[in-house]
Amino acid sequence: MRFVYAHFPINASIGNSNTSIEIRNFLGEKKVRKVDMLEGVSITRSEKVKDELVLDGNDIELVSRSAALINQKCHVKNKDIRKFLDGIYVSEKGTMAEE
Repeated sequence: MRFVYAHFPINASIGNSNTSIEIRNFLGEKKVRKVDMLEGVSITRSEKVKDELVLDGNDIELVSRSAALINQKCHVKNKDIRKFLDGIYVSEKGTMAEE
């Protein structure tokens, strides 16, 4: 999942041993949005790409639902969504490659 923002950078901190995320400074708001991952899903930051989150788990449905919960928490309300494209969106789907 990628952070998309135009002016205010979105800050996200991962807590509770990679099972929850707190989203701050979304559209410059002071409100803190907290999303708990579903059971069996962990979240990490990508080392390769800036502003990217990686969700992993065994059950594809739980991982997809956790990604949807993060996406819905960053839904823009009372603004024209064609202009304000800020949010956290799914950028890539797939299985993790064994190394």
